[in-house]
Amino acid sequence: MIGKLSGRIDYKAPDHILIDVRGVGYIVYCSDRTLASLPPVGQACALFTDLVVREDLMQLFGFQTLAEKEWHRLLMSVQGVGAKAALAIQGTLGPDGVSRAIALGDWNAVKAAKGIGPKIAQRVVLDLKDKAPGVMAMGGTVADATGDTSAEAEVIEPMPVSAPPSSAQADALSALGNLGYGPSDAAAAVAQAAGADPHAETPALIRAALKLLAPKG
Repeated sequence: MIGKLSGRIDYKAPDHILIDVRGVGYIVYCSDRTLASLPPVGQACALFTDLVVREDLMQLFGFQTLAEKEWHRLLMSVQGVGAKAALAIQGTLGPDGVSRAIALGDWNAVKAAKGIGPKIAQRVVLDLKDKAPGVMAMGGTVADATGDTSAEAEVIEPMPVSAPPSSAQADALSALGNLGYGPSDAAAAVAQAAGADPHAETPALIRAALKLLAPKG
């Protein structure tokens, strides 16, 4: 299994790139969001990868964070969602947006992805709701995961975020778990807080989530 690639970008296509890794070229399919955030042709990049094998072909898919890679794997586990559909969902929402939509049961957000109808979107939310807390606790780039501070790891620029950094969400979830809140309730509260303040840091996320979790009345 090829889990990570570091090399130079030889060319970019609308849905994939070619990475030269010491003379061997790998075609890696990426979401629109990931492609837009990668450096120009000729520069170094590093991606987590997932090898999808079918009877008629093998394809590599690339991701900038472990959370993005994990969501791709989980989305493909839903009946009716293939690799390209999983990329479309993450290209539309981003990994943090996927976490938020699923934690909150917002299937309309999932339906916004190209090629995803209402039935599939509802199935995604129902099938994966219990998975959201675990994925939200993940995060970090290739460099974070490997401790690699070389140029090839550092060239990846962060994607435009529609939610706070994954580390902030992970820290907030951990804090709420330590306070005794269940994973699903904590994930939903953090997701709602993240949606209200996309750039909130960990302390602000915790405070907002605690307000949401406080007994009403």
